[in-house]
Amino acid sequence: MAAHTLLVLAHPRTDSLTAQVAARLHARIEGEGGTVDVLDLYAEGFDPALRPEDEPDWENREKVYSPEVRAHMDRVLAADDIVVVFPVWWFTPPAILKGWIDRVWNYGFAYGRSRPRLAGKRLLWLALMGGTPEEIERLGMTDALGLMLVTGISEFCGLPDARLRVLHGTELSGVPVELRAGRVAELLDEAERTLTEELPGAAATTTNSGASATAATGSAAASTTTPAATTTTQNAKNTVNEEPAR
Repeated sequence: MAAHTLLVLAHPRTDSLTAQVAARLHARIEGEGGTVDVLDLYAEGFDPALRPEDEPDWENREKVYSPEVRAHMDRVLAADDIVVVFPVWWFTPPAILKGWIDRVWNYGFAYGRSRPRLAGKRLLWLALMGGTPEEIERLGMTDALGLMLVTGISEFCGLPDARLRVLHGTELSGVPVELRAGRVAELLDEAERTLTEELPGAAATTTNSGASATAATGSAAASTTTPAATTTTQNAKNTVNEEPAR
C-alpha cells in the first residue's frame, strides 16, 4: 500500500508562506502516489487547551479520552509519516501546535508504554524562521527547538526517526515587492528538497499499517538547512505579503 502522511499545518492565514509550504509538500506527496491527511489546526478550529475530559485519569493508561482527542489519535495512528509545518514565534512553535501535543500526545497513547504505539513512524518538524542562518545560530534557536521537539517530544514518545529542519530567511516584509515572488519560489523549492532528503520514499510502498510497530533503530538528529538555492520556479505565484519573523 502507498505511504500515508499526516500533514499538520499550524498557521492562521491561508495565504501565508507557511500554508504555501504545506500545500507544496501536499502536492509533492500525492504526485508521487502517496496519500495525505491535511490537519490544518486553525481551519479545523482545534482548541489547544487541555481539559479534564481529555485526560480524566492521568495514572490510567487505558482511560477513555474525549471524542475529539480520540479522533486526532486515530489520525496519528493511521499515518506512516508525520510532517509538521509551522512558523517560529517567540522562539517556540505556535501555541495551537503545543496544545495539540498536550491534548493528543497523551499519557497511555504517545508515551507511558514499554512498546511505544508510535514506533516505526517517521516525523519531520519543518520550522520557518525569519532570520539568517548566522543569526539563528548565534541565538541558539535551532538547538532550543531541537531539544524541545526532537528530544523532549519525539524521542520521548518512541520516535527515534525524527528530524528538525529549518527554512531560514522567511521574513518577506524587508524584501522588495518585485523580488518576493522569486524568494517565495526559492523557499518552496527548498521545502520540497527537504522533504525528499529527510523522508526519502515518502510516497513509496510501505508495510507500516499505522498501528503499533516495533521500535525503529537509529538515533534522532536535529539538522538545519543551508541557505536557499538560487534557482527559482518560473511559474510560482506569490500570494504572500509577509511572514512575521517572531
